[in-house]
Amino acid sequence: MIRIIGIDPGLRNTGWGVIDCQGSRLSFVACGCVQPSASLEMGERLRQLHHGLLQIIAEFEPQEASIEETFVNRDPQSALKLGQARGVALMAPATANLIIAEYAANLVKKTVVGSGHADKIQVQTMVRILLPTSNAASADAADALAVAICHAQHRRARLRASA
Repeated sequence: MIRIIGIDPGLRNTGWGVIDCQGSRLSFVACGCVQPSASLEMGERLRQLHHGLLQIIAEFEPQEASIEETFVNRDPQSALKLGQARGVALMAPATANLIIAEYAANLVKKTVVGSGHADKIQVQTMVRILLPTSNAASADAADALAVAICHAQHRRARLRASA
């Protein structure tokens, strides 16, 4: 059995989801969001994000991490801020010496829903079907679980390719 944490990076809401994978069987463990206070300076928000992810990793002890690659079609300032949050989201599992895999949003959606252009509601619905005991109340937590599911489906091929 392998325990996987999925992370959906964001500066306001970083979704996380933990699943267990045994062969093709997936089991829900936990999910939620790390939400740094928007009133804080950027450095403190990033510190809170990092600390929150480290606490989750320490509590649930995943062996592998999967992170959604971000696609930003907004202004450069937003892209830069999201990139900083994504860097922290990568640093936390790296600090814990986890194997880290990154997946494009379209691949995550295609793996979980069957369509690379699925909307958030479709992703949430399929996460509930694939992990019936999940309690993903937010779209960010559901997206993180979807990233973990995607990794569970693609990890063997990734491991073979890196060997």
